[in-house]
Amino acid sequence: MDCWNRDIEGMPTEELRRLQYRLAKRLVSRVYETSEFYRRRMKEQGVRPDDIGSLEDVRKLPFMYKRDLRDNYPDGLFTAPRDELIRYHVSSGTTGKPTVVGYTKRDIENWSESLARGFSSCGLGKGDVFQVSYGYGLFTGGLGVHYGAEKVGATVLPTSVGNTERQVELMQDLHVTAIACTPSYLIHMGEVAEKMGVSIKNDTDLRLGFFGAEPWSEQMRNRIEEWLGIRAYDIYGTSELSGPMFTECAEQKGIHIWGDLALVEIVDPATDEALPAGEQGELTITMLQKEALPMIRYRIGDLTTLEEGACACGRTHPRIGRLRGRVDDMLIIRGINVFPSQVEHTLLEIPQVGKHFQIVVDRKGALDTMLVRVEVSEEAFSDKITDLMVIKRTVEHRLRGALNVGVEVELVEPGTLPRFEGKSKKVIDRRSL
Repeated sequence: MDCWNRDIEGMPTEELRRLQYRLAKRLVSRVYETSEFYRRRMKEQGVRPDDIGSLEDVRKLPFMYKRDLRDNYPDGLFTAPRDELIRYHVSSGTTGKPTVVGYTKRDIENWSESLARGFSSCGLGKGDVFQVSYGYGLFTGGLGVHYGAEKVGATVLPTSVGNTERQVELMQDLHVTAIACTPSYLIHMGEVAEKMGVSIKNDTDLRLGFFGAEPWSEQMRNRIEEWLGIRAYDIYGTSELSGPMFTECAEQKGIHIWGDLALVEIVDPATDEALPAGEQGELTITMLQKEALPMIRYRIGDLTTLEEGACACGRTHPRIGRLRGRVDDMLIIRGINVFPSQVEHTLLEIPQVGKHFQIVVDRKGALDTMLVRVEVSEEAFSDKITDLMVIKRTVEHRLRGALNVGVEVELVEPGTLPRFEGKSKKVIDRRSL
């Protein structure tokens, strides 16, 4: 096993759990002494630091939610002195007040260390040229990946987002071998490249991609890898935790969550009870070593599963499965739970349709309706109505079988639906308008 930090990455499971307990115990004691917020929450829950006598006892602690960060805007939850902070990042605040995250020097080092482990597990290192096409600035994506890539010795090309034709040119001219961006932006980049007469698969040196910031399916991974000729890896993080921080390894069998940095739980969104490994629920993380902004049992809202035990790569840390969507992204259509990821999963198995779709939810009288607008692939597009009707019926049948609810399908020409340089916006819910 070729590791960035062999002693940590291959640590025996029981030894890792003992380390997690020591770190969790120290964290709980520290925040109880230094954070009015955590001290009050723990007293309301009827728990004190002395009650944490095992790793399982962490479940006695109260949950933390994103609204807690907004309610304590801008820095009411910080536990590091202001003169020890070396950076701020701020969320967009599109659903309310923004969240502000501060970092100490050690916080930044741990963030970079986490990504160095992940990148090196996929074969990234010296000699690679890494194009970072996440946004830079207040958003955590660009700078997070940037520092991790430099730590493993790669040469970083900080293109950020936008100016896509220029990005394609630089990818060729500077012999880029790896890229990080949203999967939807890479697809857009591939389409722009083809319009320029450039095949990313045949005309560039790109071999690795790290994609996140929006849900994407295994079918999309397969299509990206086949179309662009690269290995596509999942990358995960949130602005509150430290931006993109964890990745898959070369096995592509789940995202490694480094146990010395984070403690993972999967909880039932309805009952708040912890779920066993393999069952889908809401991802909940305790950041074990964050200094500026501790996060204990933070309910992220992402739906996934937890896999325990050693990975085939030899690393012993737990892994989370591919994100299935968000608790708050779930659509309820005539009493049926529907996730956009289910729609994407189904569409990408139908060769006659393209890579882009849009869901429009509306209400006619008392009845919810769901329209899926999907581009026909270039190869299947035809001016014969009968050909398009066959494709439309096929898509409707497949979606109805996958979702257990009737769906109307609208086929549109290739290139019709909007493209996004940042996170894609695939759902329009008109019921609340």
